[in-house]
Amino acid sequence: MRRREFITLLGGAAASWPLAARAQQGERMRRIGVLMTLSAGDPEVEARKPVFEQSLRHLGWTGGATLSIEYRSAGGDPESIRRHAAELVALAPDVIVTVGSLAPTPVLQATRTIPIVMVNVPDPVGAGWVQSLARPGGNATGFINFEYGLSGKWIELLKQIAPSIARVAVLRSATSVAGIGQFAAVQSGAHSLGVELTPVGVRVDDEIERDVTAFARLGNGGLIVTGGGTASHRDLIIALASRFSLPAIYPYRYFAVDGGLISYGPDAFDGFRRAAGYVDRILRGEKPADLPVQAPTKYDLVINLKTAKALGLTVPDSVLARADEVIE
Repeated sequence: MRRREFITLLGGAAASWPLAARAQQGERMRRIGVLMTLSAGDPEVEARKPVFEQSLRHLGWTGGATLSIEYRSAGGDPESIRRHAAELVALAPDVIVTVGSLAPTPVLQATRTIPIVMVNVPDPVGAGWVQSLARPGGNATGFINFEYGLSGKWIELLKQIAPSIARVAVLRSATSVAGIGQFAAVQSGAHSLGVELTPVGVRVDDEIERDVTAFARLGNGGLIVTGGGTASHRDLIIALASRFSLPAIYPYRYFAVDGGLISYGPDAFDGFRRAAGYVDRILRGEKPADLPVQAPTKYDLVINLKTAKALGLTVPDSVLARADEVIE
């Protein structure tokens, strides 16, 4: 209910944002490119746009009068991401905002001069996108979504809710920094909990369905869904967890809202609000090289009790007491 009300409220604000109108005479129109890795029309994409636009409006950037925003959505497909990255760079915007772990590399390959603000990315130092968190040094800065230590909490929470599981499939992208680093963090806590891990790739739906089906046949299992390359497959992943009665923990709230058992991760909207602040500072003359990369200020625990009931699980009171939101 909270999510639907939030989207409805912001959707009304977005309707009054005429992005294509001409700039006032004598005032230079500023242009922002936004590259999202989720599909166009995805509810999360449509919910995030007005959050970003409204945050810019509060900072004095009026759509149509002073600002134009070009959105591209790639649906998690690497080739589409590269194509859209090239399209946005060719438009020569004042700033490009990239969303997700798959977007920064193709944009940085296409330009080392246009300022880039990254949203919801892991370990930008390890990926080579910035020189350091405190002093990025190049044309990119932004906001990370996970500190790797958080990933160790996923397996602890899953064990607390489903203590009988002995095997966990970890869905991650084997080629992304997020998938590699988060799997390693989960691995570090698995041994002490007596849990055997099985990595599952998330390149295409057929691969996910085949590997999760094979994993589920052996019984006594659960799922950990990492961030980075998994969001565009969430409908399938949630459906597979339901089909095979696999307790699962996810990286973002919208997985739990869409029927996942539990999520523990950052507020997906907060990064867009904070990114608007960096876009504002860059448009007013500051350099990405001087703007530190920032981590989330809070992680939210969301529990879907309806899903827990369908799985025959009783969520411990100690876990419920820690939840930021309970879906019933």
